[in-house]
Amino acid sequence: MSVASLAVKGLAYAYPDGHQALFGVDLRVEKGERVALLGPNGAGKTTLVLHLNGILTAGAGVVEVDGLPVVKRHLAEIRRRVGIVFQDPDDQLFMPTVREDVAFGPAAAGLRGAALESCVREALERVGMEAYADRAPHHLSFGQRRRVAVATVLAMRPEILVLDEPSSNLDPASRRELADILRGLDVTVLMVTHDLPYALELCPRAVILSEGVVVADAPTQELLLDSGLMRTHRLELPFGFNPASSPLP
Repeated sequence: MSVASLAVKGLAYAYPDGHQALFGVDLRVEKGERVALLGPNGAGKTTLVLHLNGILTAGAGVVEVDGLPVVKRHLAEIRRRVGIVFQDPDDQLFMPTVREDVAFGPAAAGLRGAALESCVREALERVGMEAYADRAPHHLSFGQRRRVAVATVLAMRPEILVLDEPSSNLDPASRRELADILRGLDVTVLMVTHDLPYALELCPRAVILSEGVVVADAPTQELLLDSGLMRTHRLELPFGFNPASSPLP
């Protein structure tokens, strides 16, 4: 069997206050897959994501990125391979200009001179923000800031891109532009979202996490059409939205 882009085996985790968030999660994502991670609030989605680059470390179980265990001695390499785009872009943008924000990670990793400039330009081009390199991030729209946040992660040339609620607070045009960008990326994508139409548009496969365990793993359209499963796990489609009539990714 080939090495998975992401392999989670028996992952369990309890917070210091005793709250058990994960109860033995198994998840395998192959290279180049786009997978939506769905589930109600409190299901453990964020806890799972924070294990993928070692922000949290397993109470039990194993997390591997391209065969490399997520343990302390590998954290620098794991954090290069797994890029997380948080829900609020302002959590990731803190430099005076867009260019400096995108350059921050590669520069910290030792890239300099023309190689650094080329890396920054390429990342901004991939999200359509090269014309804004010298702008202050706080002068950009929310949708533009989210695209720059994606560029800061892409500049590290990750193998896995994890997106936390990527469509939240976006107007329809920004939502479509981000979808076009994500479709064009040649990386593995794990998308945490409550936006079920967006999950169907972008991710051929979906996983439902509920009460700290994986309760379903199937083609996204198949899961969204299972009304009993959706109702049981507090997932609701927007009024009038029919997964059966939507184009598949």
